[in-house]
Amino acid sequence: MALAVVGTAPARGAAPAPHGDGPRQPAWETKTSGSDARFRGLAAVSRSTAWVAGTKGTVLLTRDGGRRWRDVSPPGAGGLEFRDVEAFDARRAVVLVIGEGEASRVFRTDDGGTTWTESFRNTDPKAFYDCLTFFDTRHGIALGDPVDGKFRILATGDGGRSWRVLPTAGMPAALPGEAAFAASGQCVVGADARAGSHAWFATGGGATSRVFHSADRGRTWTVTEAPVPAGDPARGVFGLAFRDRAHGLAVGGDYRAGQPSARAAAVSGDGGTTWAPSGRPPAAYRSGVAWLPHSRSAALAVGPTGSEFSADAGRTWRAFDAGSYDTVDCAPDRGCWAAGEKGRIARLARPGR
Repeated sequence: MALAVVGTAPARGAAPAPHGDGPRQPAWETKTSGSDARFRGLAAVSRSTAWVAGTKGTVLLTRDGGRRWRDVSPPGAGGLEFRDVEAFDARRAVVLVIGEGEASRVFRTDDGGTTWTESFRNTDPKAFYDCLTFFDTRHGIALGDPVDGKFRILATGDGGRSWRVLPTAGMPAALPGEAAFAASGQCVVGADARAGSHAWFATGGGATSRVFHSADRGRTWTVTEAPVPAGDPARGVFGLAFRDRAHGLAVGGDYRAGQPSARAAAVSGDGGTTWAPSGRPPAAYRSGVAWLPHSRSAALAVGPTGSEFSADAGRTWRAFDAGSYDTVDCAPDRGCWAAGEKGRIARLARPGR
């Protein structure tokens, strides 16, 4: 479901965060992208390499830590809305376009964006794809809003070069008004490589927020409620992150400016079977969330009104920046990036800087 909506410097509004096994004092270092696009798609490959994808058909790539960004947008894509990007390295990436009917598409590059191949174009006028994720360099899925009462899953087994719609026999029925949010590329996620074939996706808009779980790369799913307010098309869970098969984070709320978002975060310790509200959630709606690599307790959450850090696996969150970001992602070498409106891109400063 779509939303209606030079140089390096520390971001303003930074404040100390609690001690933990992540950075003691998180701070975003803003990067000059040279674009005014809104970037809701983000793939962190390392501290030096990252991809962003957003409005006006824009895809950017950096290989030098954000000092320079190369415009690698697919030719003729100016009218498309990119909402997610998944990258395997500095050369191979897959991007998702959102929209009704044929506006929903997938592109892949194998040469750092020099050339692109359109590998999927939706032909069902009732389908709308929101986000995608990969389990490894070959297997991935894309999530679509309900068609005929069930969420739709698109799958690839060759790294995004070809796609097929999976049968819906193993998909629980959707609630009236229920949908996923194309807000941060995190409405469907996997975990690290050890999680193998596990995936989760989040919803809102219906009577309750829910999280779906698959242990077989999207063929069958179970579903449970999450304690994040819903009951309105603008409310629900917008972003998920799992650091392994058991430990998950959920963030969301009400994306409308000025609306309260109580209980905007939740945690799971059993693979999404049950969820508990964060004891001290973020102060407002948040669309993106990420675990810090090699940590059992440190995490980041971002949204249009600021960023939070958790040192206790999402049980409590503390603000450290007031800038607007829509999405966040971390690479195995602890390179964490955030992106959002008006071309905003930032990288998390190293601890002690």
